[in-house]
Formats: sequence, C-alpha cells, structure tokens
Amino acid sequence: MRGHLRRRGSAWELRVFAGRDPVSNRKTYRTRSFRGSKRDAEAALAKFVLEVGGGGHAALDTTVGELIRQWFELARADLSPSTVRGYERSINSYILPKLGNVPLDRLRVSQIDRFYAELREGGGEHGGPLATATVRQVHAVLRRALQQGVRWGWTETNPATLASPPRVRNRQIESPDPIAVVRLIEAARTTNPDLATFLHVAVTTGARRGELCGLHWNSIDFEAGTVIIARSVIEGSKGAILEKDTKTHAVRRVAVDTTTIQILREHQVRCRARAEACGTLLPSTAYVFSRSPDGAAPWVPNEVTKAYISVRKSIGLQSIRLHDLRHFAATRLLAAGIPVRTVSGRLGHSNASSTLGVYAHFLVESDRDAADTLEELLKRSSSPGTVIDGSQRANRSKQRGPRSTK
Repeated sequence: MRGHLRRRGSAWELRVFAGRDPVSNRKTYRTRSFRGSKRDAEAALAKFVLEVGGGGHAALDTTVGELIRQWFELARADLSPSTVRGYERSINSYILPKLGNVPLDRLRVSQIDRFYAELREGGGEHGGPLATATVRQVHAVLRRALQQGVRWGWTETNPATLASPPRVRNRQIESPDPIAVVRLIEAARTTNPDLATFLHVAVTTGARRGELCGLHWNSIDFEAGTVIIARSVIEGSKGAILEKDTKTHAVRRVAVDTTTIQILREHQVRCRARAEACGTLLPSTAYVFSRSPDGAAPWVPNEVTKAYISVRKSIGLQSIRLHDLRHFAATRLLAAGIPVRTVSGRLGHSNASSTLGVYAHFLVESDRDAADTLEELLKRSSSPGTVIDGSQRANRSKQRGPRSTK
C-alpha cells in the first residue's frame, strides 16, 4: 500500500493508493487533510496507510450516490421490471436528493434515521407525509446498496442494518358488500361494457389486476369453463408496458361459472365486431382486454384503476378499491366453506399459509359460525327433546360403569 504527502496551502494532503475499483478496474485513492508539521504529517500518513490497507475505512473516496448508481446498474438485470421501476423511484426521488452527496465513510445510523423521519413527515406529494410502505422500500434499496459496498470493500459496515425504518401495520381486510359489488358492475355496464366484463371476471376468478390485463383469448376454454392465468401485464421503466409471468411464477387453471362464460362470449363478439369494423381480424392470441382493434395491445393496469375509480365515484362509493374485489372473492369463498387450499390455488398464492396469513382476521370472525355449526350438529345428534351437557354425560357414564372388555 503506497502513500505520499502533498502541501495544499496551510495543510497537508495525505494520499493513499486503495487498489482498483471492482467495477471499472480504475486505480483509486483515499485522501485526507492534515494540519501540523511535516513530521506529524508523515506519522499521520503512515497511520492512514495502515487504516486503508486494513479495511478500517472506506476503500474509495466516494459518495453514497456513486455506490447506489453502480450497485443498481449491476443489480437491475436480476430484478423484475416492476421492481426496477419502484427502485428507480426510491433512488431518484428520495435517496439521491438527500443522501447522494454524503461521503460513504461519513454516513451514520443517526443520519439515516433522520432521513426516514423526514420522509415520513414531508416526503410525499406536495410536502405531505410519505406512506410507511414507501419509506420501507427506500430502506430496502439503501440497505442492499450499502451491503454491496461492504462486499466490494468500499465500506467496512452497513449502517442501514442498524437503522430503524417505520413499521408497516397490516391493513385489516374488509370485504365489500355483495350489493355494492353488483352496483359497481351494473354501473360500468351502462357506460363501458368492457370494463363491466373485467370487473365481473375479477370477482369470479379473484385474479390480480395485471393478470386480467395479460389474459389472452386462447387461455379461455369456453367448453370446459376454465381460464388459464399464466401471464401478467406490468408497467416497466419509463412507462414501458411489459408482459411477464405471474407474481408467484406459476400457471394456474381457474374454473368459472356458466354466467361468466356467457359474459366472456358476449365480450368476444364485441371485440370481433370492432376488429371487423377496422378491417382486421381478432386472432386467438389477442388480449381479452385490449386498447387496439386487433387485440395486440393490452389494457394498462393503472388506466384500468382510473376507469374503475370513475365508475365507483359515479355511484357514490368511496372506500372500495379495485383490489378489494379480489378480497371479496377470497372471503366469500372461505365463508362458504371452500377449503383454504382451493381458495389459495384460485388466488395464485404460493401456498395455503399465505392465504391464511392475509385472511387470518376474517377467519377468526367466521370461527364463531363454525362453533355454532358444531353446536347444532351435537343437538341434532342427541336424544329427541333432550340436550345433554358435559356434567350429565359424566354422571350417566358413572351409572353405567366401565365398559366390558370382552
């Protein structure tokens, strides 16, 4: 490890070779200012050389922003397009403006905690509070980047691992009322029949918004009454519309009722009529919900949400989100006694425990119905006109004595 002194005004610049950048392979140096005699500066330089050589300080004279940029450039290839989009927003909107110019070796846990507190108080739109989940995502990005800095030898520690991001409180699932769901679909049918079909299929399949946008006509078996959900449409970086596999990377076949099949048939007739009017055909590979006559371009998930909100407001409903239609499907099926594993498969959860985790609160409430059902079963099974409690059963058992073992 080499180092040398250079006079800079009234101070000395200590300069130490710190190896090569693991990304660019360029030579890198650490510098430090020192005030004092030349002899003291030489002693400080010797100590500085040992510090850099032993990895006790950042191996590069760089900033948090430089680390974030280089880490993300390498990491983005292994991330999904939607994750890339979210990370870009966290980096460009929050991390770089506040921490980008901070020297990497001067970043402290207390500084990160203050950063999170500022985001929570005024980091949102128009200076309002930033959602806790968004702050958590900012924390995840910063922590991952700093951890890579540790692996590269750019910094000895990762202060983000000791920081205190806000807790995300689980939102209690509230299933929409069936009457409200029907009102929403009927309201959409009067102004936008295609959207009404979308909402109806969302309710009867429990599919995610992006999965319905990624549905193709050849994924629907009209005779068997099934829908294959294999792909999902997402918005990638810079507004690009992309198609990828489902959230759990699994393909699932969902059975649908005859009414849903009929509604899909009617929707297909409308789509074919539009295509014919434009002098084109509707191939089997076309999107079921498309913004082009030939079905080549899928609906954009965020645009679907905007259209849904417009319909919802038109009938005076404020609290039902589009995603709540998925909750409606899940909770009603569970209430009807459909096995959790079956519901989990329809929703596309990775396993039944994920379903239980999301709908645990609802299942606790419905547990009272289970208790009442068992009570009625025992009452019907006892002697006519007689209800036997625990003490009565015990007394009768004593009177009969032990059963014969013959």
